[in-house]
Amino acid sequence: MRRAKLDRFGTFFSLTRQRSVQILIAIGLLYLLLVTVEIPFVLRTGFSIISQDPLSRPNRLQSKEAVEEKDAPSRPLEQVSQNSYQPTQSRPSESKIVSGLVFDPKTFDSQLYKPAKVAWEVGKKFWEELQAGKVRIQAKRFENRSESCQHSISLSGSEFSAQGKVMVLPCGLTLGSHITLVGRPKAAHQEAHPNIALVNDGESVMVSQFKVELLGLKTVEGEDPPRLLHFNPRLRGDWSGKPVIELNTCYRMQWGSALRCEGWKSKADDETVDGQVKCEKWIRDDDSRSVESKATWWLSRLVGRTKKVPVDWPYPFAEEKLFVLTLSAGLEGYHVNVDGRHIASFPYHSGFSLEDATGLSLSGDVDLHSVFAASLPSSHPSFAPQKHLEMSTRWRAPPLSEGGVELFIGILSAGNHFVERMAVRKSWMQYSLIQSSKVVARFFVALHAKGEVNIELKKEAEFFGDIVIVPYMDNYDLVVLKTVAICEYGVRTMSAKYIMKCDDDTFVRVDAVIKEAHKVPEGRSLYIGNINYYHKPLRYGKWAVTYEEWPEEDYPPYANGPGYILSSDIAKFVVSEFERRKLRLFKMEDVSMGMWVEKFNTLRPVEYIHSLKFCQFGCIEDYYTAHYQSPRQMTCMWDKLKRLGRPQCCSMR
Repeated sequence: MRRAKLDRFGTFFSLTRQRSVQILIAIGLLYLLLVTVEIPFVLRTGFSIISQDPLSRPNRLQSKEAVEEKDAPSRPLEQVSQNSYQPTQSRPSESKIVSGLVFDPKTFDSQLYKPAKVAWEVGKKFWEELQAGKVRIQAKRFENRSESCQHSISLSGSEFSAQGKVMVLPCGLTLGSHITLVGRPKAAHQEAHPNIALVNDGESVMVSQFKVELLGLKTVEGEDPPRLLHFNPRLRGDWSGKPVIELNTCYRMQWGSALRCEGWKSKADDETVDGQVKCEKWIRDDDSRSVESKATWWLSRLVGRTKKVPVDWPYPFAEEKLFVLTLSAGLEGYHVNVDGRHIASFPYHSGFSLEDATGLSLSGDVDLHSVFAASLPSSHPSFAPQKHLEMSTRWRAPPLSEGGVELFIGILSAGNHFVERMAVRKSWMQYSLIQSSKVVARFFVALHAKGEVNIELKKEAEFFGDIVIVPYMDNYDLVVLKTVAICEYGVRTMSAKYIMKCDDDTFVRVDAVIKEAHKVPEGRSLYIGNINYYHKPLRYGKWAVTYEEWPEEDYPPYANGPGYILSSDIAKFVVSEFERRKLRLFKMEDVSMGMWVEKFNTLRPVEYIHSLKFCQFGCIEDYYTAHYQSPRQMTCMWDKLKRLGRPQCCSMR
């Protein structure tokens, strides 16, 4: 009985084994059939439907900083569509690099808009040529050419005047470089400026002053060169009525904190520059140099105290008297000696290096006899600003998310501001709010007069994905067009709730700015910034506004241009008015925005929010935005914000 059962089990396993073999053979034949059919199909159709990209791996994080900045992948907000080919209604994942602002030639028919019309027509042609590849970069060599870097340069007064009163220093300065000027101040003359020519009782103001300046001739294009050092002796004509010496820096028409030497020696607890005081003492008319009393003198003799003999020097410059001024570059700052005596020292305030000081100018009430520069650098640096771009994927704009954009930040920039844009990318554009695309930031740049700059700009825009090109020829008076383009991009491409405008030398605390906007109740129109009330246009000087440009006596309330926020309904109104050719354009873009908001306010109430923390000049404690920040300050402020967890200013430039 048991043997019969075993025979039945053996028969069963034998049949099962045969069936398994048959199934395997059938599967193999089916596989061969499919392969035979698939290969001709692929050969006929090609590989167009197969991804050309290699299998990607996650980038290896090379540093601790990279690990800290790497965010975890986010889940989709909604379920993924089962039909991968069905189009979605969300924004494109990659934003365009050219502004969608429509420039209707009819918009610029009036006399006021003629410059804008010309700039648009020329810019459009430039951009079409650039896209067609007709613009070529002329090969330039940035070699270390020792023959072009003279160790010393000497000019007579007449040669200096023939060069436009500027001595060119081809390779800048280096540690230990010094420049000596021999000159003679002119006699005082009556002040010619109408606003300060007369004082009380009709008395004329007499003036005698001159200035020596180190200029960064090769650091910028299309704008005034920065003044790395401004040395201004005022023999007569200062508001104090005393002879003074003022030292300062000027970067993008913005003066720094002046150092005024008024005849008093710097205090003992003041910081020094390479061990030298910032200001030396000289004899003043109001010095209380009373002769010590005889009793004090006898007391000093009785106790055996030696008498210290003071040495008093006069003001270092005198009208129509020869002087020898030596300017030297130290480790911590510049030092000025006159007739062999130290007068003043000024710490380095600028965001530029010594090699950027490529020019020396002398102007004012002075006759120059000769100028001599020595111990100059022997190597030739590269002054190409685009060389400062760090073409790393780490600094690329993050992809846009499927969720809505809370805040869109438009950053005004110029074509050749490669260094400034790189500093912004490495600093506040690394906020987690921006990296997660809840806040989106883009640079708005017009075309440059130099074709090679536009070529580099296009490459930069395509690589980083954070530049929007407004295709007109850049002009300071037409910056307002970029502001309109920011509004158009923010409401149409980004569909942002709030629109912010700032400059590329503005540091933005993104989290603080959003919190400020959220203080306004939902659904209300808002205009937030450092708001000016009852400001009057300047009618004289470099930044004068004519009555034809602005006939009113006062400007409307407006927020300072370095940083302000709008609700999206105001931005939509601006774009609509522009396209309907009803938008009044004014060369000062912040005043223009105030004018547009004022008009919108007649249709719907606007919440005007004023805060000094949107800094117009420099940086203050607990700032929301800080203006006129150099690239070096940008990275310093971001580093402090990350390390300390609170905002702090960086004093160096």
